[in-house]
Amino acid sequence: MSDIPSLKLKIIGWSLLIGLTVGLVVSCFRWLIEYSLENWKQLYALARTSWLWLLVVLLLFGVITWLIGWIIKPEPHVKGSGIPEVELQLADKLTLTRPLSIVWRKFVAGVLAIGSGGFLGREGPSVQLGAALGQTLAEKLKLDQQNWRLFVSAGAASGLSAAFSAPLAGTMFVLEEVSHSFSVLLWLGSLSGALMADLVTEKVFGLTPVLKISYQQSMPLRYYWILIVLGLLLGLLGFLYQQITLQSSRFYLLFSRIPRQYHAIIMLVVVLPVAVWFPQIIGGGNSLIISLPSVNWGIGMLLVVFLLRFILSAVSFGSGVPGGIFLPILTLGAVIGALVGATFHTLGLLPAVYIPNLIIFAMAGYFAGISKAPFTAIILITEMVGSLAHLMPLATVSLLAYVVIDLLDGAPIYESLAAKMHLNQQLTNLTGRLDQFKFIVSPVSNLTGKEVRQIAWPAGAILTRITRDEKQVVAKGDTVLRPKDQLTILVDSCKLGDVKDFLLKQN
Repeated sequence: MSDIPSLKLKIIGWSLLIGLTVGLVVSCFRWLIEYSLENWKQLYALARTSWLWLLVVLLLFGVITWLIGWIIKPEPHVKGSGIPEVELQLADKLTLTRPLSIVWRKFVAGVLAIGSGGFLGREGPSVQLGAALGQTLAEKLKLDQQNWRLFVSAGAASGLSAAFSAPLAGTMFVLEEVSHSFSVLLWLGSLSGALMADLVTEKVFGLTPVLKISYQQSMPLRYYWILIVLGLLLGLLGFLYQQITLQSSRFYLLFSRIPRQYHAIIMLVVVLPVAVWFPQIIGGGNSLIISLPSVNWGIGMLLVVFLLRFILSAVSFGSGVPGGIFLPILTLGAVIGALVGATFHTLGLLPAVYIPNLIIFAMAGYFAGISKAPFTAIILITEMVGSLAHLMPLATVSLLAYVVIDLLDGAPIYESLAAKMHLNQQLTNLTGRLDQFKFIVSPVSNLTGKEVRQIAWPAGAILTRITRDEKQVVAKGDTVLRPKDQLTILVDSCKLGDVKDFLLKQN
């Protein structure tokens, strides 16, 4: 049947099947991570009491590291969050030919890395698991590229929905962040899959919201000035998070003698002291968020928790082990909200009863700024908390954080990670030694006034940076070159002469 109503029904039907499959897989993924993390916390408690148990933990670290390395080495795109891979797939910039291999490798390695206490989230892997399962079905049915994208998108939405029990946020995330499209068929398929996946996870985990934070009253308007302070702070700290996360892998250059696939051992050893002495803050952070309104930590302790989680989240993500940054971002936002609330309460400017409200608002604001996906952030926190009472303050804080990061020229974190991955992929296709050189555009150059994508760059040359008036400009496809722009270009050494000749002719 080729008429539109029949096509929509087909998409809904297949998406429900995708959602069912993804819901089952991600529910198992969630349960195993939670079960593993609880057992590891008991091991860390024993390690605090005995050197023998500490030795056992270190030996297990070695086993886990070897297993993760063995799993991810044949399939490099199993590493990390997985969301950038899905974005690149949907943009036709990445081809993954063995989706089922991605599924089992991401599943097992993700449980090992996150379940042992890494400061990582399950959501990125869940999105990639869902996308890979959607791709598997699309390839079994031998669908064309357009319908293939619909199935992958439905799988991705189902994955996030199952990870957080948030079907609307799962759908919006795919529309707003992953595919950057709002077509009817896309949202129909994504929503259908997300709803079915959520139905499965509710059957497994119950109807209680993932982040059930108790609060007593809605935030009165007279305290909205605090939301302005909170939003500005979230924007500044969010921009800092973006920069640190994008460069986090550089820390591991200190350990270049250790093969990249075995960098899990470094993450685990760095996390170990915190896991032994402060186990309640390890992992993705779900239990920490829920406990924040009741732990009664002072400003100093909250600041320590924030710094530890900020640093160790970057260290964990930089290791390249399977694990996401979605939940760690929400956790950092929650700690910032608690810290701001405690500070204003100490100053006598805010009753303690409203601190849980700030925790909720800060989660949305921090994610909205870092991901630059404010609608997803607002809907996600609304679903995860289980209340519609916060829409106005959620939107206020999210908008402010977004604007601050936008003014600082911060790019969406997942888009930046995808661009970095695509650049690395292009570079690995080159042969020989890579050289970097700089070239200044003259006022009479043929390059002046052209967009980057309009220029027929020679094979083997990649424009990585533009310096304009002593400021760095992101080299995007629609960036227009101007006179006196300094172009930084990476090129395979065997192509260097050809590239220089091309640019000199243009000048």
